[in-house]
Amino acid sequence: MGACMALCSLASCASCLCGSAPCLLSGCCPSTYNSTLTRLAFSFFMLLGTLVSIIMIMPGMEAQLEKIPGFCENGASVPGLHGKVNCSIMVGYKSVYRMCFAMACFFFLFSMIMIRVRSSKDPRAAFQNGFWFFKFLILVGITVGAFFIPDGTFNTVWYYFGVVGSFIFIVIQLILLVDFAHTWNQRWVENAENGSRCWYAALLSFTVLNYACAFAAMVLFYVFYTQPDDCTEHKVFISLNFIFCIIVSVVSILPKVQEVQPSSGLLQSSLISLYTMYLTWSAMTNNPNRKCNPSLLQLVSNNPTTSTAPTPTIAPGQVQWWDAQGIVGLVIFLFCTLYASIRSSNNSQVNKLMQTEESQGLAADVETASDEDGVRRAVDNEEDGVTYSYSFFHFCLILASLYIMMTLTNWYQPNSDYQAMQSTMPAVWVKVSSSWLALALYLWTLVAPLILPDRDFS
Repeated sequence: MGACMALCSLASCASCLCGSAPCLLSGCCPSTYNSTLTRLAFSFFMLLGTLVSIIMIMPGMEAQLEKIPGFCENGASVPGLHGKVNCSIMVGYKSVYRMCFAMACFFFLFSMIMIRVRSSKDPRAAFQNGFWFFKFLILVGITVGAFFIPDGTFNTVWYYFGVVGSFIFIVIQLILLVDFAHTWNQRWVENAENGSRCWYAALLSFTVLNYACAFAAMVLFYVFYTQPDDCTEHKVFISLNFIFCIIVSVVSILPKVQEVQPSSGLLQSSLISLYTMYLTWSAMTNNPNRKCNPSLLQLVSNNPTTSTAPTPTIAPGQVQWWDAQGIVGLVIFLFCTLYASIRSSNNSQVNKLMQTEESQGLAADVETASDEDGVRRAVDNEEDGVTYSYSFFHFCLILASLYIMMTLTNWYQPNSDYQAMQSTMPAVWVKVSSSWLALALYLWTLVAPLILPDRDFS
């Protein structure tokens, strides 16, 4: 009897995975939109690939694989059984490159297939919102094939793809953060106007906290990432970004800006300032000059490396992504991925830029989407038109895959023999320039209605 029940449960689960998004909801989950559930499911694929990358990059993983008899070429063997797997490419930065390459190919495939899908009535929409079991098999197949890619030119070429894609994704992160800050500010102000004025105090508290953290970060940067006779680049980066943060904060509260954009305020500027300080810190941690880039262990032990120390070179199985800036980068990535999956912005300009639509007000449909037996359903809110661009959403996930790859490998570049990783200045300039572009983009959102008064920026 138990075996029969297990088989029935497995069959039911398989039918759900092969079906559409509504099957993915259980009785304990609230009803929701079909479009939201689909984005969450694809984001789960992304997070699953990230988890696999984290596991394979952990130190000692190659030694554990070599203990499996007959698995690795140079590992433990048994009589009559010889390993044929090159375990060196299954661990370290090489495994991250191949895992993220597989995810990028997977999302690129869907990005091409879903071009110009207008509504859920399009036959391709069924493949977007369903057949999850087969999608998972496709992802696994591409991943297995990616690990057969030989070493050599692939590592270097894919590194530059990662740099460019990560640069674009950082800008998208800023757009999502600005949209989140605007939504956050609007909702709390509405709550304060309709009820307790404690919401104003909460807004003020978070604004002050963000600015305090940004200022404290700036001071710590000067203390630990600069030297009186060295680190000129760091001094310039820190000073310029601090000045730019002051400028955008002042502009955000100018009377003329407030007149055309009442929702603009210091909360958004404080969040952007804190994000800019993170990008500055992330850039400085890639400086090959160890005197200007001490590790956390050196800071704790108060034993800075001399300026004559060589550029750090990391062996394939020793890439340590779990330094502080890597962890912060992953947290920001997870937040932005989740927010991009469930967001429903009221900002028309952000919706145009991110190729999404404003919420259609189907809350009543969601509340009544339960059957009499209590089974939860996903409401198909895309019969008249999609609420987001399928193709662009997958393009963003391609960029996210590249960003994860660069974050887990600390933006280190494979050296000339493709056997190790080393820190380089191009990664520093990519991150710093992305922080400047982010500030410029946010400044443009503030002054655009003044420069172009004939356009609708509501």
